[in-house]
Amino acid sequence: MYVELKNINKTFDGFLASNDVNFGVEAGHLAALLGPSGSGKTTILRMIAGLDMPDSGDILINGERVNDLPGSRRGIGFVFQNYALFRYMTVADNIAFGLKVKKQKKAQITEKVDELLELIAMKDLGKRYPHQLSGGQRQRVAFARALAPGPKLLLLDEPFAAIDAKVRRELRSWLKEMIGRVGVTSIFVTHDQEEAMEVSDTIIITNQGCVEQIGTPEEICFHPKTDFVTDFIDAARFEAIMTIR
Repeated sequence: MYVELKNINKTFDGFLASNDVNFGVEAGHLAALLGPSGSGKTTILRMIAGLDMPDSGDILINGERVNDLPGSRRGIGFVFQNYALFRYMTVADNIAFGLKVKKQKKAQITEKVDELLELIAMKDLGKRYPHQLSGGQRQRVAFARALAPGPKLLLLDEPFAAIDAKVRRELRSWLKEMIGRVGVTSIFVTHDQEEAMEVSDTIIITNQGCVEQIGTPEEICFHPKTDFVTDFIDAARFEAIMTIR
């Protein structure tokens, strides 16, 4: 497993947000943390990113325990649901930001930015500013910016939540294709069952701070292991999606 969480517990003001959480994600896989609001999925993502610390348990990335490492040293790229782009920077400068922080040479930065603009199909839009882009385009830029420093792990917190339904469906397919091409291990948070089914290799179902079930979309749909998963999953819709997956 490339990412492993072992016996993770986290409490906020007496509220148990993570209760003995255990799971692993294989290298190159795209995993979805799926569950209702308040089920603990974002807390898990933030602990992997180093934004919150577990009270107990171990977080391992590529076999290394990272509990005591700051997020900046974990080799992680993060895509937020609100894009978090710098408004007064061009598309190209937003993508280059992490590379400049790492003090890479100007020629290397230019080459990498051009490569990523090509990857996200925005090679002619590098001089535009975020307010001149659609929501889908802004999220593509956020994706490229997260990839620019060459992370070994990509985390996405409900990346399509701020985008309208039609564009969101288009971006799902695009995201799966891009992650497949880049080959980066990825974990994304969502409460959208259809999104998790279409995009992920593995689904991790969370509920009240616990992991209810881990499996492929097919396993989650057709072989639920707990009453919660049975009730939570819209099996009829999943079965329809599976016919075209």
